[in-house]
Amino acid sequence: MSRFHSFVVFAEMRTGSNLLEANLNALPGVHSHGEVFNRYILGKKDRTELFGITMAERDRDPRPLLRKLRENTEGLPGFRFFHDHDLRILDDVLPDPGCAKIILTRNPLESYVSWKIAQATDQWKLTNPKRLKTARVRFDVPEFLKHLQEIQAFQLLLLNALQTTGQTAFYLDYDDLGSLEIVNGLAAFLGVEARLKSLDDTLKKQNPGPLEDKLENPEALAEATAAVDVFNLGRTPSFEPRRTAGVPTVLASDVASLLFLPIRSGPETIIRDWFARLGPTSEGFEQKSLRHWKRRHPGHRSFTVLRHPLLRAHVAFRRKIVMAEAQDLRRILINGFQAELQPPGEPFASPEAERAAFLIFLTYCRLAVGGQTGSRVDPSLASQTALVQGFASFQPLDHLLREDRLAEGLAHLAVEADVTPPTVAPDPLGGGPVVDLGREPRIRRRRGLRSRLHGFRFRPLAQVRAPHGACVMAATRRRSRTRSDRQFRCRRICPPRPESGRLRCPALGQDHVQLRRV
Repeated sequence: MSRFHSFVVFAEMRTGSNLLEANLNALPGVHSHGEVFNRYILGKKDRTELFGITMAERDRDPRPLLRKLRENTEGLPGFRFFHDHDLRILDDVLPDPGCAKIILTRNPLESYVSWKIAQATDQWKLTNPKRLKTARVRFDVPEFLKHLQEIQAFQLLLLNALQTTGQTAFYLDYDDLGSLEIVNGLAAFLGVEARLKSLDDTLKKQNPGPLEDKLENPEALAEATAAVDVFNLGRTPSFEPRRTAGVPTVLASDVASLLFLPIRSGPETIIRDWFARLGPTSEGFEQKSLRHWKRRHPGHRSFTVLRHPLLRAHVAFRRKIVMAEAQDLRRILINGFQAELQPPGEPFASPEAERAAFLIFLTYCRLAVGGQTGSRVDPSLASQTALVQGFASFQPLDHLLREDRLAEGLAHLAVEADVTPPTVAPDPLGGGPVVDLGREPRIRRRRGLRSRLHGFRFRPLAQVRAPHGACVMAATRRRSRTRSDRQFRCRRICPPRPESGRLRCPALGQDHVQLRRV
């Protein structure tokens, strides 16, 4: 007896799914109904009703059709499913171990060109070779890359669903469809006792021959293949633990119907003060109470604020390590990483000592988010990308504001909420002493900072934390034959001279020649 009550063939256009379906239907006790969840047809062309359900009824809710397909089919029922079909049905199909999964793939270049030819000739099946229509088509590189991206995304969706539910699928390639042994192996996988003695030969191959002979612009193939990351080298594996939505930390403005989902070590204090000036606020939610709040405030907006990753790391360092909010983490840095830390709350003996301790902290952060420490990753150390993804699991964000343009972003939110925007209080972390971090690549390696993910430019911490109007210089020298032509820049924040307005550098003992404004 079969362990499956139904099956689905995951494929794409021009991958040979018609041929596979013909061979499956040739097996006694197996019946595939075609593309029953295609938005434009109901299993096959010109069909308007299936099992008493019309296309309009299917489009409103596809589940009754799936149920009737399984109940009213003699033998093992199935259907074909492509990435652009009704995705709602996947919620019932993918988690179900009783529904067999068959995944059919083909070289995407070949399937794309075959699809273009079928569009040009309007010939999607061939049973009589005498009626073969041929055409040379133009290869559209952007269209192909988009087509490839959609297919790959769908394949990853299937793979993840199978992995998380502990299932396996029967994989076939286009070339496998010509093997009787493999097709009979599929029958064994489905639990069907019958076997084919020969393959169905009703459908004929439409476009044999080299790809170059089918194209008007075969030179475009080189451009397309150069743009494809064949070995997936562009994908950086991430072992950072997934974050929850952090519902208990959500802050709501009852007057403006705004939801703030804070990122730890971000500018949370500023938003709390801004919300307080708007009027009453609510917090301490659970998922149920937050859903009730959302129902009571239709048209609400949700947002969070992104901070430069390096500044955020330094804020976490000051709070968790210097101020000793995380005693366990302090002990780990002291005992495991030989960090020289002062007693909680006391300043470092020198900027160099603080810099050395901060670099050790960055090293620990990189190891922690990479899953190499075995310890729980505090939200203050987690990447902003992981936190935003966690928010989206419960409440997709309407806005991602940036701290460097926070006043402008909050003013825009106030306009949407139809309230008068209060003034934005200054950041209590602004100004103050800074740490000279030296060369940037070293910092990026230590922290694993992925600042470009949110469009941040990677800058030294002094530039990130400089008070408005101060100048921060980078130490450089220009090659010159004479010493007098050398131009210096300083890494310090240098105060302007009252009489000239130029920057007087205590380290160099002279005025700066070149200035850089933050």
